[in-house]
Amino acid sequence: MSVSRDDIEVPVPHADGELWGSDLLADMLRALGYRYIALNPGSSFRGLHDSLVNRLGNTNPKILLCLHEEHAVSIAHGWAKVTGEPMAVVLHANVGLMHGSMAIYNAWCDRVPMMVFGATGPVDAQKRRPWIDWIHTSRDQAAMVRPYVKWDDQPASLKASLASMVRADSITRTAPQAPTYVCFDVSIQEDKLSVPQQHPDPALYRAPEAPAPTEAQLTELEALLKAATSPVFMMGRVSRSEDDWDARVALAERFGAKVVTDIKTAAAFPTDHPLHVGPQSFFLADKPASAIAAADLIIAFDWVDPAGALRQAGAEGALVNVTLDHQLANGWSLDHMAQPAARLHIAALPDTVIGGLVMRLGLDVPRQPTPAPRNADAPPPRTGSLSMDNFAATLAQSLASEPVTLVRLPLGWDGGSWHFRHPLDYLGYDGGAGIGSGPGMLIGAALALEEKGRVPVAVLGDGDVMMGVSAFWTAARYRIPLIAIVCNNRSYFNDEVHQERVAVTRSRPVENRAIGQALSGPDIEFAAIARAQGLEAIGPVETDLDLAAALKEALLKFRNGLPVLINARVDPEYAEAMAKGMTETGGQKHES
Repeated sequence: MSVSRDDIEVPVPHADGELWGSDLLADMLRALGYRYIALNPGSSFRGLHDSLVNRLGNTNPKILLCLHEEHAVSIAHGWAKVTGEPMAVVLHANVGLMHGSMAIYNAWCDRVPMMVFGATGPVDAQKRRPWIDWIHTSRDQAAMVRPYVKWDDQPASLKASLASMVRADSITRTAPQAPTYVCFDVSIQEDKLSVPQQHPDPALYRAPEAPAPTEAQLTELEALLKAATSPVFMMGRVSRSEDDWDARVALAERFGAKVVTDIKTAAAFPTDHPLHVGPQSFFLADKPASAIAAADLIIAFDWVDPAGALRQAGAEGALVNVTLDHQLANGWSLDHMAQPAARLHIAALPDTVIGGLVMRLGLDVPRQPTPAPRNADAPPPRTGSLSMDNFAATLAQSLASEPVTLVRLPLGWDGGSWHFRHPLDYLGYDGGAGIGSGPGMLIGAALALEEKGRVPVAVLGDGDVMMGVSAFWTAARYRIPLIAIVCNNRSYFNDEVHQERVAVTRSRPVENRAIGQALSGPDIEFAAIARAQGLEAIGPVETDLDLAAALKEALLKFRNGLPVLINARVDPEYAEAMAKGMTETGGQKHES
């Protein structure tokens, strides 16, 4: 569904005369190809803001006004998960960067590209206004996020600022991808240019191709596969390309390799394929763990935490690790996980390695057939309250004929309840496992999906929605159609599970686990809050029949170009694999 926004926030035209530093910064953004720039306003970049509006006419890039800096970053994150391309974000001074830092960490852990701009100063103390410019100026502003951005700079001249922009763009697009941060001085933005200047030519600063596997590595990997009797492919962070998807299927079928996928990352392999071993989970479920344990060759294709997964499975088979992720390990955060012992480590993108093997083997790579109706053979939902199983079954039945992209799923989701048959069927989790990013990521993904004929649906936890609910105002403001479903168990249930584990261990009352966790008394009226942001809203719904009716209504509103929220009151429970995995320590299960 393509939506025109040409009539939203159209500047009054004017005759451009004098040229300012920020005008060239805006010109550079356009030359780099950015269509949108998400921001929450701030005086530190008032010059750039003026240039985006009055020089560029608020087009290419178009401003996406957000009510919180974290939402601006989350929107760019959702965009990148669909497109593989960066969106631009601007954060106001040190305070805006602090607000946006959690979402930047999510993007870092999720390995997505993003161009984050900040501003500070004036660096020259003689130019600062009393009070406010002092508290919004930092000596080294990027120090707050340097451990979880790929590169940063605080250039001291206009020419250096333009050079930093093209460099940041190239670096964020280079595999392995992650956000970059450039901080502009207020004075550079607001200086009048006496002599016309040119910005760098982006064509001369393009991102380099990702490294390819060597012929020797492909030869060794081919030999290992041909010698293996029970290989397993662990498909992790891979592309959204249909061609790459088909190549993965062809390679697995050639060697009869069982395939395990991860619900923390996006759809990577058809989950109803005979070679797929499910269900997916945030932690390995029993069947995938057993398949890995029985393998004599395990190939981890940029899997998140391969060492942890192998330890959980008790696997001893030879590991081939295909990843570039080691290049982002820096010691501040432990998002690089434990280093796995690998017989062969190929520093290349997974789909490049798979494509190289497909070519070497001369495999035919047929286009995968058009998916059949989703879960057509699944049992109908049980009439009654919304258990997690009943909730998932109702979604599957109600949306069976729709080209749905699940942008987000909650922690309690059972990965076996919904099959993924296309690379855009599911976009994965948030990377850093912080709360509050879901609404913004849904908006960014929905914006990117408009030209792909997909229906963006996010199943969001109630805590996630409450921390990020004002992001929905941006969806209403810019007419971004989407469907948000609040999986409302009225609790920070993740922590209830932990409190129960502690209570059992200490022989204390399990009945007290909800104290300090429950989001009830009063219940939160999510539909009312959504309407206050300008969304269409339905609910609360408490039965499968009500949910099915709500989904039918939501689809009609979506097709009319509207963002919609459904408040679904579900039972507080988790899928078994999630509950077990959360309470394990060091890969060892607790016994109650």
